Amino acid sequence: MQPLTIVVIGGGAAGFFGAIACANANPHARVILIEASRQPLAKVRISGGGRCNVTHACFEAAGLVPNYPRGGKALRGAFSRFQAKDTVSWFANHGVPLKKEADGRMFPVTDNSETIVRCLMNAAEETGVELWTGTPVMSVKRLLTTQFEVYLKSGETLKCDRLLLATGSNPIGYKIAKEFGHQIEPPVPSLFTFNIPDPNLRALSGVSMNPVRLRLLVPEQPALEQIGPLLITHWGVSGPAVLKLSAWGARILNNNHYQATLLINWLPDLQQEQVREKILAVKNEWGKKAIALHRGVDIPHRLWQHFINRIGITTEVRWAEISNKTLNQLLQEISQGKYLINGKGAFKEEFVTCGGINLKEVNFKTMESKIITGLYFAGEILDIDGITGGFNFQSAWTTAYLAGSAMAEN
Repeated sequence: MQPLTIVVIGGGAAGFFGAIACANANPHARVILIEASRQPLAKVRISGGGRCNVTHACFEAAGLVPNYPRGGKALRGAFSRFQAKDTVSWFANHGVPLKKEADGRMFPVTDNSETIVRCLMNAAEETGVELWTGTPVMSVKRLLTTQFEVYLKSGETLKCDRLLLATGSNPIGYKIAKEFGHQIEPPVPSLFTFNIPDPNLRALSGVSMNPVRLRLLVPEQPALEQIGPLLITHWGVSGPAVLKLSAWGARILNNNHYQATLLINWLPDLQQEQVREKILAVKNEWGKKAIALHRGVDIPHRLWQHFINRIGITTEVRWAEISNKTLNQLLQEISQGKYLINGKGAFKEEFVTCGGINLKEVNFKTMESKIITGLYFAGEILDIDGITGGFNFQSAWTTAYLAGSAMAEN
């Protein structure tokens, strides 16, 4: 029997992991990994601020699932076959131990994404994967023999028995899948920051609070909530709570042209009545003191001044002069401050999309297309996306490992 020829299109995390898994499972197969750019694994290099957030320290399949706004249900079975603890073991076995941070994110002990890049490049080389860089793919045709013919920009063609699309959000992957009859959920950005055109808020750039509770309001849509750290920036707000909220609201925010209302509870660990009691205690004790200098709640001084400015209190006004109506306005600012979102910002270069191959058209035991035998998918080309924290890489490792293992079978 002729050895299998397997082509993987896309030299990112999923493409490399799938090619390595395939070559490892079937040493007789010819595995060719094709990358359009000269430098593969570009996203791995820049991820996690150059440290590479490889996965998340959540070692139960059921615990991973809720971190995926789209695709969690489909991944449940897949995670029972390859999940975060398997990722940790795989890298450890390849000489790259991972460490856990306080928030559960896992990085290489070196704190350098190049460690992960080198590990994947070496593993590909050791298992005999042929790496073709600077090789854009133009199209793919299905032959009558059930093989595929891959047409390269150079004019060359390449025949293969199995094909893995691991092209991320690159349009070529969607184009090939669509030509084979697959439905594409329209790709839209996920994991982004919020632009808030409030110059007074932007003047607080650099101020952070942890935790805050965020509530996102879009007309005619159910409200979405997240709790966690928030960072004020020179364009609006960022931080883990915002990024998680952007992931869950990715589609509805896109449909509403990134116009929405954001309610911020700056002290979510306290009931509104508890905040009122603290402020009344300050008012009673420091009646003759300026409200700007005595706040009584655990809020940065600059942020406190922002609150009193928003309700029209000047810095020299004393606590004794505050009416009940003004006190209620201040409480409203602290527990339900209202800010208008007008657009989105980028989250560094870690661009993540929601959308992609319709998951109902994919067998999640093998990652094979239910429409075309021998066609497989892995990574971000699928309509799967996770919140920030290593979850997007984990879905890439999982889907790639399953695809690679399945493609290797004769």
